[in-house]
Amino acid sequence: MLLKPLFRLPQKTNFHFVKYFRLCFALSIIGIVGTVVLLFTHGLNFGIDFKGGTLMQVQTPTAAEAAKLRTTLTHLGVGEIQIQNFGKADELLIRFPEQEGGPEAQKVAADKVLAALPEGTKELRREQVGSTVSQELINSAIWALVLTNLGIFAYVWFRFEWQFALGAVIALVHDVMLTIGLWSLFELDFDLTIVAALLTILGYSINDTVVIYDRIRENLRRYKKMPLRQLLDLSVNETMSRTIMTVATVLMALIPLYIFGGEVIRGFTFAMIFGTLIGTYSSVYIAAPFLILIGVKRDWSGVEKASAKPGAPAAKPARPAAAPAEDRPAVESSDAAAFESTDAPEVETPAPARVASKPSGYRPPAGRKAGRGKRR
Repeated sequence: MLLKPLFRLPQKTNFHFVKYFRLCFALSIIGIVGTVVLLFTHGLNFGIDFKGGTLMQVQTPTAAEAAKLRTTLTHLGVGEIQIQNFGKADELLIRFPEQEGGPEAQKVAADKVLAALPEGTKELRREQVGSTVSQELINSAIWALVLTNLGIFAYVWFRFEWQFALGAVIALVHDVMLTIGLWSLFELDFDLTIVAALLTILGYSINDTVVIYDRIRENLRRYKKMPLRQLLDLSVNETMSRTIMTVATVLMALIPLYIFGGEVIRGFTFAMIFGTLIGTYSSVYIAAPFLILIGVKRDWSGVEKASAKPGAPAAKPARPAAAPAEDRPAVESSDAAAFESTDAPEVETPAPARVASKPSGYRPPAGRKAGRGKRR
C-alpha cells in the first residue's frame, strides 16, 4: 500500500485546445506589441554588464536604509547612483556609471563611495566594466539569440517541413519577447544571466514543441482523412501527460532555487520559471494551431517513397503497430475512433483446426506395415 502512487495523471484526455487558438493568438499579439512599446518608451534596466560602470556589494554593520544612503552618496559627484538591498537588510548593491579617466578614475570613485558609507562597512564584491566591453557584450547577446533561432529553424525544417519550422520559431520569438517585456515592465535587472536564461528557455521550449510536432506528423500519416483541428487536438492530448510531467519536474527544481538560491541567481531562476510556463503555453496554443493558419501538408506518403533508394528491394509490409512512444495512451481518443487508421494491421484469418482422420489409439491391422500410403 505504501508503494501505491497518491496521484496518477490521466492517460486519456480529450481537451479542445484548438477551439481557443484565436483568443490565444490575440492575447499573445497584444503582449508582443506591448513589449515593443515598453522597449521604445521605457527601455530595459541594463545591468553593469551592458551599461558599463561599477557594481559594489557591501555589508553594513547594522540594517541599512537605502533611501538615506542614496541621498548621502548623490552628493559625491560620481553620477547617478543606484542602491538596493541585496537579500539581507544589512547588504546593499551600489551601482554608479563609468567615470571619465579610465579604470583609475573608476577606482578612485569606488573608494570615495566606500569611504562615505557608515564606519565598519565591509566590501564583499566589486565589478568594473568599461563601455567598450559593454557594447561588445550587447552585440554578442543579440547575435547569440539570432543565431540560436536560425539554427533551430534549420533543424526543424530539415527534420519536418518548413511550415513546422516557421511555427516553432514564431513560438520561440513569442517566448523571448514576453520575457523581455516582463523585465521591462517591472524594471528588473537585465544582465548576462538573463541572456543565459533566455537561451535556456529557447532550448526548453523547442524541445516541448518538437515532441508535439512529432506526434502531429505521425498522426498525419495515420489519419489522412481526419480534419486538421481534430488531429491537432488529438496530438496535443496524446502528449499532454508527458508535457505535464516535464513542466512539473522542471518547476520542482527551479522554485526551491528561487527561494533558497540567493540573490545572485534569483533573476536567472525567475526568468526560467516564467519561461518554462510561457514556453509550455506557446507549444500548445501557438506552435500547434499555427499549422492551421499556414496550412500543413497532409500527404506524407511521397516523403516515404522518395526516401527509398532507386532499385532497392521493396520494403516488407509493416508489422502490426506497436505503441511507438511510451506516452501514447492505451486507448485512442474518441475522435480518432471515427477515422480509419491507414496503417492498421491486417487481421489474420485463423487456420482451420486440423480434423483428426483417425481416432486416437488407432493401430494398423495385423499384417500391414505402418507408414505405407493409402490403398488405391
